[in-house]
Amino acid sequence: MTEIKNNIYYVGAKDWDRKFFDELVPLTEGTTYNSYFIKGSEKNALIDSVDPEKFDTLLSNLERLGVEKIDYLVSLHCEQDHSGCIPVILQEFPECRVVTNEKNFKLLQEHLHISPEQIKVVEEWDTLSLGDKTLQFFFIPWVHWPETMAAYLQEDKVLFPCDMFGSHYATSEMFAKSDAYQLELIKSYYAEIMMPYKKVIVKNLEKIDQLDIDMIAASHGPIYDDPQFPINAYKDWVSDKVTNHVVIPYISMHHSTRIMVEHLLDELTERNILATPYNLVGCDISQLASSLVDSATVVLAGPQILAGPHPALANAAFLSNMLKPKTKYVSIMGSYGWGGKMVEKLQAMIPNIKAELIEPLMIKGMPREDDLRLINEFADKILEKHRSEGLV
Repeated sequence: MTEIKNNIYYVGAKDWDRKFFDELVPLTEGTTYNSYFIKGSEKNALIDSVDPEKFDTLLSNLERLGVEKIDYLVSLHCEQDHSGCIPVILQEFPECRVVTNEKNFKLLQEHLHISPEQIKVVEEWDTLSLGDKTLQFFFIPWVHWPETMAAYLQEDKVLFPCDMFGSHYATSEMFAKSDAYQLELIKSYYAEIMMPYKKVIVKNLEKIDQLDIDMIAASHGPIYDDPQFPINAYKDWVSDKVTNHVVIPYISMHHSTRIMVEHLLDELTERNILATPYNLVGCDISQLASSLVDSATVVLAGPQILAGPHPALANAAFLSNMLKPKTKYVSIMGSYGWGGKMVEKLQAMIPNIKAELIEPLMIKGMPREDDLRLINEFADKILEKHRSEGLV
């Protein structure tokens, strides 16, 4: 329990040991479930709850703060790591009313069986007075569920943007450092959760630009007392700008594809192009997702198996398609033993990647010298495309 501004308290929970989010995303740094208690001169409010497994921590923090009643519980998002404790809070504080929007009004009833009589619905830009403090609400749909909204504490200039600007990072430090490490944590979180909705996020950023913000208190990770740090990062990632970077998710069964990838890496390096391989055996998908955020080119590489792509490569293609990166160019390379339709099947798996296809390169068997020269030409094609974007 920490006071982050006058009568605004962090009462959330840090989950140091959680290893996966949604049983999918690796959490190398754990995560936090951020809940904030606002004490007004007449009323008080709790911004979100915590994951149900950490309810005891939330309740302990409220008790330490001496909270005897909660007038309003603002539900920014229905997902259980935010709202899972709402039913228990309503039991502990029966006078409390849940404040949310019309879409979440329905979701809270469906997912958590909250009675509609316990919910107060607000509209876009509505305000809620706590006496000397005023909460204002605006909707930021698809960041990352359709019902997501944000709250702005007017007098203190604090933005509670729900998952937006969050990071999966359990730390004893309350405030984020505006450094490269924190930037990578935000980027990884953005990649895994926000990137598919980047076009919508552009509109949500326009709403945020209307506000005078001193502090951003997101729902995961540390708090930002330098609000422009995450805002500028998001503006960069949702733009059309890409970097001089080639991402190569690959898998190799009998070294043929590995030889091809290693040769391509050498050739791209000689052409002053940054290239990053991701061996899909044991690959941290959060790192792969983060690399997809602004890379200019993606090359899917692997062997053909049973006339199609290796399952690990198919999974990488599925992930990439789901995340909808803004990459400008995409291609496929690999080896095969006889006939098959690996290229066609992989292409069919990535319809959401609106990128130009660089002619794929498939080599039969173990690469020979002539095949390596084809890889040189493949690297030249990538160089030509990057030059056309002004990246090299």
